[in-house]
Amino acid sequence: MGLNARMFLLIALLFGILYGVFTGIGIWTGYGSAMFYIIIAFGFLGIQYLVSPFIVRRTMRVKWVSDKDEPELHRMVGELAEKARVPKPKVGISQLAIPNAFAFGRTQRDGRVCVTQGLLNLMSKDELKAVLGHEISHVKHRDMIIMTLLSAVPLVMYWIAVSMMWGGVSGRRQGGGYAALIGLGAFALYFLTNLLVLYGSRIREYHADLGSVKLGSMPHHLASALYRLVYANARFKGREELKRVEGVKAFFLNDPSRSWREIRELSEIDLDMSGTIDYDELMEVRQKEVRLSRTDKLMELFSSHPNMLKRVKHLSTLVV
Repeated sequence: MGLNARMFLLIALLFGILYGVFTGIGIWTGYGSAMFYIIIAFGFLGIQYLVSPFIVRRTMRVKWVSDKDEPELHRMVGELAEKARVPKPKVGISQLAIPNAFAFGRTQRDGRVCVTQGLLNLMSKDELKAVLGHEISHVKHRDMIIMTLLSAVPLVMYWIAVSMMWGGVSGRRQGGGYAALIGLGAFALYFLTNLLVLYGSRIREYHADLGSVKLGSMPHHLASALYRLVYANARFKGREELKRVEGVKAFFLNDPSRSWREIRELSEIDLDMSGTIDYDELMEVRQKEVRLSRTDKLMELFSSHPNMLKRVKHLSTLVV
């Protein structure tokens, strides 16, 4: 199934669950204030949506740079933005040492594309262009607002669960015991919808990879960039810095906390041990079936990023 179709079905499923829960509460319990929670949830997410660029910038220690400071970086971002038909994002360099890249912002016009200081010294020009294409694709696809809206559903489920179990509805027609049962069901849905939101995040990553290729990057350049990132993140020793970005690592190109495991898998693709993934090596991946262990499948289930081996396999299918 295509990425767009999967995303559409996911959105329909999440908001279908939300609608079903409110309808069920209204019919079976007469608990009339349920809609209050969805209003509060979207209000809370609205505030988060407004202040999150400030939080990300402060956490990532971003310094905005002009085209005089970083002419090559600005040139690449400008050319890719023109191809993507979006306003040129604001360009920044994070002072973090950990190699990575990220994009954030409220709208396409408010887009911001950043690379860390550690990334600039790691990538070739083609690899850097592929990475920037991925990030600009996030801006083009409006991933910030999409994921913010999807995140409302588990938040509403959590508030309903807490309200039903500890808010006190014993005076209602069905009594407190029935409300507690509904609360347990809402907790189960909170867990389920959280997993669905993470799945949506993984779809957005695949979509941004595809977007980078559509903007002119070769799939093996992005695969090679991901391999370099995983290898560099696996060797990174700055534990304090990793803790600092724990809450915002979903913005990154990859999940640094999983690199120690992913490097073992990706090193098997690097047949000539060059530290990169070239065209021929990516085509070798295209011919192979990706088999994940149960542990890897479980780790991916609870991650905002796809398993890296599956991600490289997806890139191999984009080679024409």
